[in-house]
Amino acid sequence: MVDKTNAMRKLDSMKIKYKEYFYTNALSGIEVATALGENPKQVFKTLVTVAKSGKNYVFLLPVLEELDLKKAAAVVGEKAIDMVKSKELLGLTGYVHGGCSPIGMKKFFTTTIHQSAKDFETIIFSGGKIGFQIELSLEDLSKVIPYKLADIVK
Repeated sequence: MVDKTNAMRKLDSMKIKYKEYFYTNALSGIEVATALGENPKQVFKTLVTVAKSGKNYVFLLPVLEELDLKKAAAVVGEKAIDMVKSKELLGLTGYVHGGCSPIGMKKFFTTTIHQSAKDFETIIFSGGKIGFQIELSLEDLSKVIPYKLADIVK
């Protein structure tokens, strides 16, 4: 029996079905997609940012892509945003770098998902712990967290 993460407990409590994946020895998002045998365009990474205003934002994008900070800032109505430092992530979200899920953070942050997610029936993203991934439809994800789709990659 695998310990459930905050993200999994949240989905379970809402009776939302999801597929879970477990992997070892994968560090980068591309390695995760390879370890799972899944299309890297369907495997998304969760990035947490901080704006000049001090507000935090969450962005999900395919593991092969890079967040365009200017586009991302514009999408959330900020002048500029930067990545949150890894050492600040746990206190802010309850998750560690490499295991950050958009579901089950300590508090909700405005979330934007790259528009390519709509090209897939489901997307795969961190399950809230390194080595855990969750596969979920955007429709089911919208029952758990509000989000918008936008072009946020370079």
